[in-house]
Amino acid sequence: MTPQDDAKRSNSPPLQGRGKGWGLSANRLAELHARAADMRRNPTEPEKRLWRILSNSQLEGHKFRRQSVIGYYIADFLCPQRALIVEVDGDTHDTVKDRLRDDTLAEQGFDVLRVTNADVMTNLDGVTALIRSALERSAPRWDRPHPNPSPEGEGLENFLPPAFNAK
Repeated sequence: MTPQDDAKRSNSPPLQGRGKGWGLSANRLAELHARAADMRRNPTEPEKRLWRILSNSQLEGHKFRRQSVIGYYIADFLCPQRALIVEVDGDTHDTVKDRLRDDTLAEQGFDVLRVTNADVMTNLDGVTALIRSALERSAPRWDRPHPNPSPEGEGLENFLPPAFNAK
């Protein structure tokens, strides 16, 4: 049984944190991840076009993820290094809900940049410049590798006191 399956069992605690204390149940978290995976498999045309610019660290070397689960939300594009979320909005977005969502994400340290489908479809260069500008304004969240290095231990010497790194 995987840890995720174990967390879904009825005798497990009702709320599973996700390192940040999101307070989501394992079932709700699994639903969000399944929905995000489906959204990655079936992107809208504007999302496809923007992803061509953001994928493979093509934009100033910044790594972006598509359809990332953050708390109760799924972000269209996330640059974790800069805590920047880029949302591509269609005609049906509810501005009140969007504002609440943006405020909640801001409380967690994320900046949200919203662009419209029409902007992506007709002015991709302008959207790219806007994202570039937002990346330049945002401070890096970390200057070092991830605090949980790979199982092989690569990068581990960056986190140990010098005495442990002596050979």
